Amino acid sequence: MPKDQDDPKTGPAHVAIIMDGNGRWAQQRNRPRLFGHQAGARRVREIVAACPERGVKYLTIFAFSTENWKRTQTEVSGLMTLFRLYIEREAKALLENGVRVRFIGDRIRLDDKLVRMMDELELLTAENDLVHLTVALNYGGRDEVTRAAKRLAYEVEQGRISHKDIDAETLAGFLDTHVLPDPDLVIRTSGEARISNFLLWQSAYSEYEFIDTLWPDFSAEEFAKVLANYGSRERRFGGVIA
Repeated sequence: MPKDQDDPKTGPAHVAIIMDGNGRWAQQRNRPRLFGHQAGARRVREIVAACPERGVKYLTIFAFSTENWKRTQTEVSGLMTLFRLYIEREAKALLENGVRVRFIGDRIRLDDKLVRMMDELELLTAENDLVHLTVALNYGGRDEVTRAAKRLAYEVEQGRISHKDIDAETLAGFLDTHVLPDPDLVIRTSGEARISNFLLWQSAYSEYEFIDTLWPDFSAEEFAKVLANYGSRERRFGGVIA
């Protein structure tokens, strides 16, 4: 258990966000859905910048799920272009501001140029340690656990791991997030109250906050209020606090 979880009054060290509501935000303004996604990308910059002063060391954001391929080809293509533009435009600032970037998810279905840019950004920021930004791209919790199980099964087949030695910690070591602590707090914007296949394994003991604000309107000030609310909760991890 990360040390920050020992004291229920401390703020969350790792915050994960399901950034929902970009499309509805755009539709309310009679604009195409991609207009909302562009606004949402700008909001990411503000929230990342707010993390250090709020004590948030790790920020994980849900950018594109394994289910999002079901959207229209126009929207999917636009999102992939937006991801490439985000990396191009933000790489220098992320490096200079001490942000380390990682990507989780299955890269097989992503185009080669985007994957190359993701690899380059990870390498570029590898020495940074102020904020660890993890972007979930073509990510699904069930898919992640399935891929981890396959890798673990292969290690067993090769005789490098005995089936008798497998426990929860062993499987966790094969997840995309194996180098990260579990999230203390998961936030979902836009009023929806479901977890949408996001960090299923890792969020077993996370606190959840479902808020009505659409993601493009989720300001640093509202972020601070959510973090303050987290600090007032009692986290028991299955036990009882006297």
